[in-house]
Amino acid sequence: MALLKLSPSYKDYLWGGHRLVDDYNKQYEGEVLAESWELSCHPDGPSTIINGPYAGITLAEYIQKEGKDVLGTHCRRFKEFPILIKFIDAKDNLSVQVHPSNLFALKNEGQYGKTEMWYVMDCKEGAYLYYGFKREVSKEEFARRIEEDTLLEVLNAVPVQRGDVLFIEAGTIHAIGKDIVIAEIQQNSNVTYRVYDYGRVGKDGKKRDLHIEKALAVTSRVPIIRKKTSDPHIASCDYFTVDKLNLDGTMMKTMSGFIGSESFASILIMDGKGTISSGGERMDYQKGDSFFLGAGSGSYEVTGTCEALVTSIGEKASPVRIGIEISTAFTKIGLVDVNHQLLARKVIQTQSSRPWQAVIQDIGEQTLALLEEEQIPMDTCIGAGVGAPGTIDTKKGVVRYSNNICWENVPLVEELSKYLPIPIYVGNNADCAALGEVAGGAAKDYQDVVMITLGTGVGSGVIMDGKIYEGKLAGGSELGHSVIVEDGELCTCGRRGCLEAYVSSTALIRDAKRMIASHPESMLEKAYSEHGNELTPEVIFASARMGDDDAKELIGNYGKKLGTGIVNLVNIFRPQLILLGGEIAEQGDQLLESVSQELKETSFGGAKGDIPELALASLGSNSGMIGAANLV
Repeated sequence: MALLKLSPSYKDYLWGGHRLVDDYNKQYEGEVLAESWELSCHPDGPSTIINGPYAGITLAEYIQKEGKDVLGTHCRRFKEFPILIKFIDAKDNLSVQVHPSNLFALKNEGQYGKTEMWYVMDCKEGAYLYYGFKREVSKEEFARRIEEDTLLEVLNAVPVQRGDVLFIEAGTIHAIGKDIVIAEIQQNSNVTYRVYDYGRVGKDGKKRDLHIEKALAVTSRVPIIRKKTSDPHIASCDYFTVDKLNLDGTMMKTMSGFIGSESFASILIMDGKGTISSGGERMDYQKGDSFFLGAGSGSYEVTGTCEALVTSIGEKASPVRIGIEISTAFTKIGLVDVNHQLLARKVIQTQSSRPWQAVIQDIGEQTLALLEEEQIPMDTCIGAGVGAPGTIDTKKGVVRYSNNICWENVPLVEELSKYLPIPIYVGNNADCAALGEVAGGAAKDYQDVVMITLGTGVGSGVIMDGKIYEGKLAGGSELGHSVIVEDGELCTCGRRGCLEAYVSSTALIRDAKRMIASHPESMLEKAYSEHGNELTPEVIFASARMGDDDAKELIGNYGKKLGTGIVNLVNIFRPQLILLGGEIAEQGDQLLESVSQELKETSFGGAKGDIPELALASLGSNSGMIGAANLV
């Protein structure tokens, strides 16, 4: 369905008039009609389709049935439908108000803030509206004038006429004056902080609530420099792009356009009459009509006399992605740019012994805090990716099972969405580490890579043709739980003899302690004592480099087991590159030497076949965050 005609949702706010009925053909029987929400998926007032097979359902229901591709690729960065378009008839003055930024609104209201634009469709002579301050005012003066009822004295009163355009960025104090009819295009939000209301009372006979403290926190108190246009558009920002369509019916009576896969288009008819056609459909239009053309609709044509606003969604400039890596001890949160560079990071303790809701709440709140610290608006973020340990259902956004953090059937995406209102994707953390190295690390020149992450456990990521290989069933690859020793050491997964049970840092430290117990006078035991009876892979490898025979034997056995596991992977996948990451991989050439020898000697075909390259990951502890960001 290429061409949808919409019926609006109506609002009878006390300051409204009747011009939307009298002059703009609205089918409304009440005495007061303040607003008609012409293009809306907002639950407070959704618009409804009135033509074709979808007649009678809301626009939101249509999008759910057809899928989000109907919105276009530029809308993928939005979790919800991005905009709301209204007609407004102000018979009386609207309250003086301000809208918060996304970051403030998300923290305090649980939804986006609001940036908007006004197009003055009609007004009486002498009409004006308030737009920012006449001069800079302090926060103290702002508060005092609200209390003393003298705020209007410092507000910038702007005379308006038909065709005027004003862009109201979040934080701008403003008010529509009486006797003005406006088309408003805004973010899909209904958050407003009222600071002055002329002493009016609502339907309940009580004065309407004011929101003084919040308004003081979000209002920009310096004069606004008014922009005449956003050439070549009448308005353009990260949330919407608006163009003016004029047909006089004589010199210019037909306009053709094209709706590509990037964005839908809204056509709001402010005056005139004629026909609009697209995709073999043809409909009449008149003053006050609203049309929706889905992304990919192709060519359309408007004929007749027409004054209209055409709204679409532009591409995000300089987008930022959020990358989150959850592990047993710590969770890392990173902000990643288009070049896969980490702009900022924060590390917090996972404390996975807490209920999973508390863990995810902490992650969400700390992510918002990082954005605030770096002064990066939420609307700059096009999405978040999360790498979590265990078996992941990437389609449903659920951690099915993770023995490392003791999670089972945790709806990670759903829960995190309560704090981050952007598209969220989830994958296995080892897969994310591999993807990070392919995107911007040691594997960036390769398309087929197997990465083994040697940490508390053994993670693995398989990249085929530049994408994570997950198989057809949920869970992805768990190469660390392939058995290399029958009836061997007990693994955390419950099986015996897994690769993880021999080559994780946990396993290496376990074997080192066994070696110390059987050789109490060794150099390794001395190093163990010197480090406060604490062993780390770094200490063990350092002892081997210093010539300790026990440590050298230990590292030799470790390398052989790791080599056995890697050879198995080579024989299965035949990748271009085997990449080693994690804390043990930080031991560098000492580790590569022993593994490389095993690879050459025991890979199927040996020197007669192709042996993949072996390398160390280069992004270190950042690979998981960068890879998670690349899930977006």
